Amino acid sequence: MSNIDIANIFGKPTYAPQSTYLPSLKATGIDTLDRNLMGGLPAGSMIYFSADAHSMAEVFLYQFTQTRKTYYITTKRRPKYILRDIESYNFNTSQINFIDVYSHYYLTPTGEMVDNVGNEYVDTQILEFVEINLQTILDESIGQDINIIIDTLSFFMDLNVNPGQIKKLLNLIYETTKTIDALTFLYAMKDTHDTAKENDLLNLCDVVFEVDLEKGADKIASKLSIPKIRGKVGSPDVVKFKIGEGIMIDTSQDIA
Repeated sequence: MSNIDIANIFGKPTYAPQSTYLPSLKATGIDTLDRNLMGGLPAGSMIYFSADAHSMAEVFLYQFTQTRKTYYITTKRRPKYILRDIESYNFNTSQINFIDVYSHYYLTPTGEMVDNVGNEYVDTQILEFVEINLQTILDESIGQDINIIIDTLSFFMDLNVNPGQIKKLLNLIYETTKTIDALTFLYAMKDTHDTAKENDLLNLCDVVFEVDLEKGADKIASKLSIPKIRGKVGSPDVVKFKIGEGIMIDTSQDIA
């Protein structure tokens, strides 16, 4: 027999390389949140933002745009209506670049509304449209500080396409995020997706935000939890917030 060290094949490795990579932190744009996160979220994080549809949690997305140039992929409303809502909070909109999936999917070139829901051919085309735009973001953003916001991911999860195509899209989003060290927020409606598919997505994402409503006898409380942050310790705490001039987090509770 040759002089092969059988112990090195079947036994424990004699050397375990240690990673020295420490990601930089990026502010979210919500000061109280960033302070409690000790500076923000790790650069290159893909964030799954799961929210109760009644919660007005999209205001988080609006405030995230205040930190840096943001590519805002909108699927449920026209950009002009989202822009109007962002401006209503006196937020600066000069750094927002909209990618208008909504109009591309629901409107004809002449502006007439069309019903494409469930059309497999059109659904495949819209995925190709987004993939082309992701490549453009990648080409334009090397060395820049950017956010990517997908509002909403639920739109893509509901398309009538092969599941492999959705997986491909998610992998492209993930690889783009990592390559340019962006923060990418995938905004999704809570309790609307297949559990197995959502669990697979939760496993892929680096960070998980969850927004819930707690309905009491005389008032409603909005709550935020961040159970997962790759590169940092996740928080076991749940904190209350309200919407005033943006997101206002209850400072009497710890987040991280």
